[in-house]
This record gives sequence, C-alpha cells and structure tokens, in this order.
Amino acid sequence: MKRLILVGALSLIPTINALAADIAAGEKKAAVCLACHGKDGHSVIRTYPNLAGQHPEYLIDALKGYRDGARTNPIMVPMAKALSDEDMQNIAAYFAQFK
Repeated sequence: MKRLILVGALSLIPTINALAADIAAGEKKAAVCLACHGKDGHSVIRTYPNLAGQHPEYLIDALKGYRDGARTNPIMVPMAKALSDEDMQNIAAYFAQFK
C-alpha cells in the first residue's frame, strides 16, 4: 500500500511543475515560435510539429536536447541556446494548455 501511495505521489510531480510555470511569461517567449509552429502551437507547415497539447515534460526535454546538443536542427539549436530552464518550463506550459 505504501508503494502505491508513493508511486501515485511521484506521478504528480510533473503536474505540480507545470502548474508552477508562468504561462504569461511562456506566451511572451513563445512569440518567436509561432512563426514556424503556428498560432497556439498549431503548425500550418507540415514539416514543423504541432506543439499544442504536448506534454510539458516532452517539450522541455526536446528544448534541452537542442540546447545541450543531444538533438540537432539548424533552426532550433540557436533558438534553444537562448533559453533558460525556466524559459523552457514556461514555454512548455504555454503550449501544453492548447488542444
């Protein structure tokens, strides 16, 4: 029973982190993202992924991957290098709110 409670509590950590994000700050930082990923994260260019409704953790991991060199893309790498961890969390929360 204790293990089940622990697993349940640990599963809430990403949700708590997303709630702590500043969506308004994420919206401001995400303004440059809209050129390729579309309004509210719905891309109009088939080769660019939709960001709307993605899990915040996925978006954060992707951005960190571009920033830290685990992912390569000539457009995304310079964009991500300019972001702090807090910026990434805020941007991820902003796009995650859309469906």
